[in-house]
Amino acid sequence: MMDVAWPLIAAPASFVVAAVVTRVMTPRLIEAATRLGIVDRPDGQLKTQRQPVPYLGGVAVALGVLVALGVTYRFDQQALALLLGGSIVLVLGLIDDLGSISPWSKLAGQLLAVAVLIRAGVSLQLVFLPPWVSIPLTVLWMLAATNAFNLIDIMDGLSSGVGAVAATFLAGIALYGGQVAPACVAASLAGALLGFRHFNVEPARIYLGDTGSLFAGFLLGALAFVNHYTGVHRIGALAPLLILGVPLFDMLFVMYIRWRRGMSVMLGSPDHVALRLRRWRLSTRATVRANVGVAVLLGASGVAVMLLPVVWSVALIGLLLIVALLVTAWLKTIDMGL
Repeated sequence: MMDVAWPLIAAPASFVVAAVVTRVMTPRLIEAATRLGIVDRPDGQLKTQRQPVPYLGGVAVALGVLVALGVTYRFDQQALALLLGGSIVLVLGLIDDLGSISPWSKLAGQLLAVAVLIRAGVSLQLVFLPPWVSIPLTVLWMLAATNAFNLIDIMDGLSSGVGAVAATFLAGIALYGGQVAPACVAASLAGALLGFRHFNVEPARIYLGDTGSLFAGFLLGALAFVNHYTGVHRIGALAPLLILGVPLFDMLFVMYIRWRRGMSVMLGSPDHVALRLRRWRLSTRATVRANVGVAVLLGASGVAVMLLPVVWSVALIGLLLIVALLVTAWLKTIDMGL
């Protein structure tokens, strides 16, 4: 009986402990980052905040996750692999926040973190594809998810809100499938991001920085494929794409716009969906609420795709693709003044 009830107790406990720890630690890290000069300074281009804003928010989020899991969960190989890989990208992001590393060095560090997952036996498994496809698909998915989440960290409260929503859906799906480790890790990440978000909404008092956005993105990417989605039918395998739909759509949209302009996809530019919405007519807070609302709708759609009959799941995915194309066409019409 205890084994059955344990995930139902451990996951909510992980959420609460992570939220409390992050809420308590974030003000201390604001003070430390300010005193040490670890801040994001406005440049009048992509960084338009009125004054320098401390980094190191990602350290608070990571502490929340680690303390919560240390208190509530008995670690297994899968959980350790997730946290070890996450710790590698955490350090990678911290180095970037403290100074600067090249995009290729950042990519190499991410590949190392993904290799840790694969070495521990944590990889994308699709029963309708040959086993040799799992490793390249795992690498591609992890790089996409990690960097997509890193890319949406461009507006106060955006990444923390969208990340908390995605982590909550992933925790719920893990609980539904009886998977204790993913449920606890996802719940602790959701709690940590919500605890941090109190200090991250406009006007933000601290940023996640690359430290936090890479850490959260890596965990979300890994949690997305360790869950089971195909219990009803194989179309359910597309559910993670919807649950992480907001950052993935933004990444693909930015890459498309930059490709159209002949720009490198590795360079920064104000082409993101959130920045276009704000340029259109929404305030920062309204833009963030819109993105978080879409994240909720896409997360619910992901669950629906898992559980609905095949015909309805295919119809829902088709409808969402049509909407995505229409939104892309509309966003392109917004003049960014470039």
